[in-house]
Amino acid sequence: MKLFDVYPLNNIAITSAKGSYVWDADGVQYLDMYGGHAVISIGHTHPHWVDRIENQLEKIAFYSNSVIIPIQKQLAETLGRISGKEAYQLFLCNSGAEANENALKLASFVNGRKKIISFSKSFHGRTSLAVAATDNPSIIAPVNETDNVIFLPFNDETALKACFAKHGNEISSVIIEGIQGVGGINIANNSFLQLIRQLCDDNGSVYIADSVQCGYGRSGQFFSHDFAGVNADIYTMAKGMGNGFPVAGILIAPQIQPKYGMLGTTFGGNQLACAAALAVLEVIENEKLIENAKENGEYLINKLKAITVLKNVRGRGLMIGFDVPEELKELKKKLLFDFKVFTGEAKPNVIRLLPSLALTKRQIDDFLDSLEEAIEELSSLQKAEVSDIKK
Repeated sequence: MKLFDVYPLNNIAITSAKGSYVWDADGVQYLDMYGGHAVISIGHTHPHWVDRIENQLEKIAFYSNSVIIPIQKQLAETLGRISGKEAYQLFLCNSGAEANENALKLASFVNGRKKIISFSKSFHGRTSLAVAATDNPSIIAPVNETDNVIFLPFNDETALKACFAKHGNEISSVIIEGIQGVGGINIANNSFLQLIRQLCDDNGSVYIADSVQCGYGRSGQFFSHDFAGVNADIYTMAKGMGNGFPVAGILIAPQIQPKYGMLGTTFGGNQLACAAALAVLEVIENEKLIENAKENGEYLINKLKAITVLKNVRGRGLMIGFDVPEELKELKKKLLFDFKVFTGEAKPNVIRLLPSLALTKRQIDDFLDSLEEAIEELSSLQKAEVSDIKK
């Protein structure tokens, strides 16, 4: 049997990792400025995370949600305290798509409505309803297509008001990333998030804060939506929540009442997943990683802005993007293969940086040295090619 070939792969096999570094099968070290799609929040194989999982594994790895699981309550209490959402309720699941799927479903249960507002360049997952609310027709199968999702321009307050004026009593929910990840590191304006809160309140709609990639301290706040000073009705979480262990969840406002059977999952909230998630929160708190993300993110952004060839440097905390000019279109590839640095991208010309929240200033400086050298080499090559053409 062969693997179902849906991933364009770099010809690198990563076999070990520690902190902000990974090593391939030949022992070559790479600086990880991407964290496997923003998953690595506290650093690869953090010793406390490893110990937590190993200790739990020796006790019990799994039993279903048909019994009391004390570590779930411990996780909920810790998450509420560190996130500042102590009055909220926690439902645990397994992935970001599943979190968004449950959030959208729950919103519809709450108000009995069907229509969803989503935004241009949004990405909410690949499952049925989550992908229908994702602005990428190429990954939406015919069976996922629905007239219930309305796509509006991102950060367009006039369009949002007009949509509610026309469809207000039909809108079940508004789902929005505080910072769009796959869409290219686009930041939701504070005033736009405040308007969503107001319009949802006025129309009985549910505000869903997709924090799958931009949550868990990555922005320098626990949730990037917190910059706007308003609370969402539902927050979705995954990626950095388990530091590589599959775990996800939704935080649900206290006014939303649960019923038996409303939501459910076999593996969500299992003992091993909760141990991993607790370890992440404990490290975030003890090592002050949200503060580190804020401070070092500002440092990195300011340094990137000083590199004049890079355009539209933006981001919050350690969720950063910048535009690459056409003559540097091979920059991501060059960084990986010549300078041994992992970065991410967004089409057509954006490089995304989503490193561990424990990234140090020294590692940032190492990255910047590699970046500037890579730019210089590509620029020199471009000039040489232009010179050859003129000859």
